[in-house]
Amino acid sequence: MFNHKHLLSIDDLSREDIEIVLNQAQMFEEVNERPIKKLPTLRGKTVCNLFLEPSTRTRGSFELAEKRLSCDSLNAGGSASSTVKGESLVDTVKTLDSMKVDMFIVRHKCAGSPYLVSQHTNASVIDAGDGKHQHPTQALLDLYTIWKNKGSFEGLNVGIVGDIAHSRVCGSLVPALKKMGATVTLIAPATLLPARPDVLGADKTTPYFDEALPQLDVVYMLRIQMERLEGAPFPSLREYHLLYGLTEERSSHMKSDAIICHPGPINRGVELDSYMADCSQSVIVDQVFSGVCVRMALIYLLLGGASDETVR
Repeated sequence: MFNHKHLLSIDDLSREDIEIVLNQAQMFEEVNERPIKKLPTLRGKTVCNLFLEPSTRTRGSFELAEKRLSCDSLNAGGSASSTVKGESLVDTVKTLDSMKVDMFIVRHKCAGSPYLVSQHTNASVIDAGDGKHQHPTQALLDLYTIWKNKGSFEGLNVGIVGDIAHSRVCGSLVPALKKMGATVTLIAPATLLPARPDVLGADKTTPYFDEALPQLDVVYMLRIQMERLEGAPFPSLREYHLLYGLTEERSSHMKSDAIICHPGPINRGVELDSYMADCSQSVIVDQVFSGVCVRMALIYLLLGGASDETVR
């Protein structure tokens, strides 16, 4: 039984909850392979996409998920919203809430914004990324992609490489992987680690990518978040690529069945080269498709679709 109104943090979900989401996503994967990819399941429900930071994959997959469940979508964010005129987030939410929406999907540059939204509406709220804090739906689609490719999380060695300090993906993915039984290693220079990396809950932290790579079943590359950097955490992008970039040359040290993940957008030639982004071990495009299936599952479960009817 999935008994939640909001998804504000991956910490809200138990292992059993995550398994329910993954199994529901698998059911919706079959729907997304059909010629007609639409269900009447949530007809009459309205979802507001409140994106106050740029997004391609997350926003696009949420919008598709809503449409394929027959929800009505309201897009309110960015330069099209009154926030550019000085309206506060709370006033924006109260305005939209008065239109009787059933769910808010919230992306914001400030940590805790989805929680704040949940305090000013009776609608369900999903965190679609808040500052450097969390990105729970990204973690769930990553779990789904790994599960499809590996079959189980128990005993898996997952390495997360790169800009750990500024990554909201890490804030959700590390605890999610640990709940499912995986072993997690953070791989980054000290300048790209948070002050207390142990708080994330990883099993190990190391600056030595080449030493860790041969043991990894999943190589999860992170983008350098130039828009959030303060100071100069490394001498140059070229040097970073030499030490921490996943290259064709480095691939010879990987397990033959290891998979490569990336949350996007990719900076080719920085965290990984084009060969590795597009090679047979890369599941980066699969992650994008997983995003549609997982977000369909979450909207369906949070809006009570599971209690009303089954997927047909």
